[in-house]
Amino acid sequence: MSATSPSPPDHEVILVTSDDLIQQCYDVRIDVFHHEQGFPLETEIDDLDPGATHILLRLVPSLKPIGTIRGLKSAEGYYKLSRLAILKDYRQFKFGRTLVKTLHNWVKADALVHKTVENDVVRVISHSQLYVKGFYAKFGYVEEGEEFDEDGAPHQKMVLRIPISTPQGNSKAD
Repeated sequence: MSATSPSPPDHEVILVTSDDLIQQCYDVRIDVFHHEQGFPLETEIDDLDPGATHILLRLVPSLKPIGTIRGLKSAEGYYKLSRLAILKDYRQFKFGRTLVKTLHNWVKADALVHKTVENDVVRVISHSQLYVKGFYAKFGYVEEGEEFDEDGAPHQKMVLRIPISTPQGNSKAD
């Protein structure tokens, strides 16, 4: 008899568009990074948040927030995945995968709209805590450079190159 994963509860993933929903993203991040992992509270909300795209995963019909991820577009043309957090009681459902895939879809759409595709590829960078490097590797992220300290914990820069087919004339390389 094989063990099966429990079925995930009903949920939705939304692109955050209001201050109250951004606060729900912050609340999940504070629960995970500050209360659970011990990162300083003052480092959790930063100057990158106002210009970021926030994605929220919540249960339905209760609308309880249980996960979040943040995406940023850099001035250098790459995207940054950061602040992926799932409340501990819900990690068994692999919601982290759901959020990363949603962020990748947002990156692809945004790159096409803003014409930030170079040579039919868009780069996504993550500063991964060491213990979750394998999680990002499953999506195709590869290590780049040396390990480094970020907010008191060892991290590794991980880079993903997402191939994107662009309509003729939409690539920066054209």
